Amino acid sequence: MSAPPRRPSSLRHRLRSIALGHQLGPGLITGAADDDPSGIATYSQAGAQSGFGLLWTLVLTFPLMAAIQLISAHIGRVTGKGLAANMAKVMPRWLVTTLVALLFLANTINVGADLAAMGEGARLVAGFGEHEFTIAFAVFSVILQMFVPYKRYARFLTVLTLSLFAYVAVVFMIHLDWSAVGLGMIGVHAELSPAAATTIVAIFGTTISPYLFFWQSAEEVEELNHNASQKPLTEVPHQAKRAFARMRTDTIVGMAVSNIVALAIMISTAATLHAAGKTDIQTAADAARALEPLAGKFAFLLFSLGIIGTGLLAIPVLAGSAAYAVGETRGWKVGLDNKPWEAVGFYCVIGAAVALGLVIDYSGLDPIKALYWSAVVNGVIAVPMMVAMMVVSTNAKMMGKFTAGPSLRILGWASTAVMAAATVAMIVVAVIG
Repeated sequence: MSAPPRRPSSLRHRLRSIALGHQLGPGLITGAADDDPSGIATYSQAGAQSGFGLLWTLVLTFPLMAAIQLISAHIGRVTGKGLAANMAKVMPRWLVTTLVALLFLANTINVGADLAAMGEGARLVAGFGEHEFTIAFAVFSVILQMFVPYKRYARFLTVLTLSLFAYVAVVFMIHLDWSAVGLGMIGVHAELSPAAATTIVAIFGTTISPYLFFWQSAEEVEELNHNASQKPLTEVPHQAKRAFARMRTDTIVGMAVSNIVALAIMISTAATLHAAGKTDIQTAADAARALEPLAGKFAFLLFSLGIIGTGLLAIPVLAGSAAYAVGETRGWKVGLDNKPWEAVGFYCVIGAAVALGLVIDYSGLDPIKALYWSAVVNGVIAVPMMVAMMVVSTNAKMMGKFTAGPSLRILGWASTAVMAAATVAMIVVAVIG
């Protein structure tokens, strides 16, 4: 008897693509939001300042950021509640309130820096109206969050962030000393000057960011709320195998995309700006010049699209994660799919974060510098957040039989230790001098 005809390979690939597409969601959006304007500025500054000398930081952070984001996703999917709500059940209320306040502070600084950078990016193209553009982006972002479901426009904004792959193209268009790149990726000749120590904290802070922990956990809860057939895994343990597989694929793909773009930004700025003696990026125009080998006179336009696209994608994540954290600890109704009148407190936190963030635009602080220092702040406050996350993820009362496994525990605590060590090293090196 003859064997049944095989399906065309194109159909098999299509089915695989569809299956993969169904597994991508919160993790992919989180990865895209991770390369926000703060990330672009930090990676650009690192490449310009240290050449290839800090590439090892991104090699180190990939498994750590994937693990810590996967832990945050597990917490949301297993318990059906966000990270802040779970923290409130295993920690003193004053401690949770302090952590949430730190998150709100860091996110507000980040929102303001992102908005200011978006305004400067628009000015690069239009030639005028930096403050006006900044205010317009703030208002537009808040209106989108209030009246349009986030998932509806997040897909569109993710397309805009594809402009960041221009940095990947630059890597393959310019002459590179690949041996120097390789040595940089394994940490040979790594420096630990005060400036480099601060930049390392900034890289860790913009890559392993507290707001992303709260966001991905909250989005897993949102996914549950929109799918009647799914419930928290503590209630339906038979769904665990498929859910964990989906979260693992989603998170690893999202973090891989984020780190590939980050590496490309650092390599391209090292090979263009650092090689030309430009070791301190002062403005958005300085950062945009890394794209000139690819885009020529359109470098400013390409850079601006990346800054504005990632900013519009990241601001709802920044403001939203703070609102989720505050709302969960207060017992409010939360979620970007709710109408403003259905979750008043939640949207008030979002509005407050954006409004207070606008103060940075009038502070006189250069947007690129503000982005860089917001990453440093994130790196410092990430440490207590990560300790709190690990406590929740290993608590059998909260997680049932789905506490973090050995590999996630090791990587999660390793990630926490690395962040703490980087912060301590920054302080010590600054004091010594």
